[in-house]
Amino acid sequence: MAAPTIAEDLVSFLNKSWTHFHATDECCKKLDAAGFTYLKEREEWDLQKGGKYYFTRNKSTVIAFVIGGKYTPGNGFNLVAAHTDSPCLKLKPVSLAKSNGGFLKVGVQTYGGGLWHTWFDRDLTVAGRVLVKRPTGMSHELVCVDRPIMRIPNLAIHMDREVNTKGFNPNFEKHMVPIIATQIKAALAEPAAASSGGAPPVHHPMLVEVLAEALKCAPEEVVDFELNVCDVQPATLAGAKSEFIFSGRLDNLCMSYVSIEALVKAAADKEVVASDTNCWMCALFDNEEVGSATAQGGGSPLMF
Repeated sequence: MAAPTIAEDLVSFLNKSWTHFHATDECCKKLDAAGFTYLKEREEWDLQKGGKYYFTRNKSTVIAFVIGGKYTPGNGFNLVAAHTDSPCLKLKPVSLAKSNGGFLKVGVQTYGGGLWHTWFDRDLTVAGRVLVKRPTGMSHELVCVDRPIMRIPNLAIHMDREVNTKGFNPNFEKHMVPIIATQIKAALAEPAAASSGGAPPVHHPMLVEVLAEALKCAPEEVVDFELNVCDVQPATLAGAKSEFIFSGRLDNLCMSYVSIEALVKAAADKEVVASDTNCWMCALFDNEEVGSATAQGGGSPLMF
């Protein structure tokens, strides 16, 4: 089988990088496969010339670097930076939204600079990081529910006759609230949720059950989570000659991908590394979409 082209590999990366957590995890896998050494911020580092290293913060930012074989303190750094986060909808810390009209709704909030009208009438799911209480202790685990479980519906044209003349101007708090189930289905599921120990009252028990199923744990073992709303439509090569990439999260996973690939492939040339006098570095930050002023953002002292 022929090796995938860089476009095909990018599409594969996009389809695995559901969230900033997943994107960071995929980058770490690439670095591990290329022989980079994982460093822990809390431990003392023993760095060697010619070495290849990386570390993460919050599991959503990754910094990778290669030390030239002729590097001496005071020499320069060749640095490329991007970010792992993308505009999206995030579940609120209290996502148990008030239900009406016979439907269960999930409270979400906008994150970053998104084209929010494009999120209506799409097949949506959730993905992110979950704190799970396992028999061996607490565990942070990645999750992605790989099927559509939510939708933000548009009104029928009969109920909004002027949308095509006056424009679409939704109220984010009132109109951008995904529907996850009917109240009837939720009522039928309540006895099961109660018998299994229930679920935190800040989230719909049905949502917690879906997460537990994906994580292969009991609902009461789901302690907390940070979830993004995601479109289940996969990235793909498209166009008559397959010259386009149709995908969400291209801002900024495209740059994240090519940055890591460039560093990995450059570091594979041992002769070039051995003769270089600088450090090569790739920094993929989180929270660029909201100002970068977090512990894992580009505005932090992470690089110093």
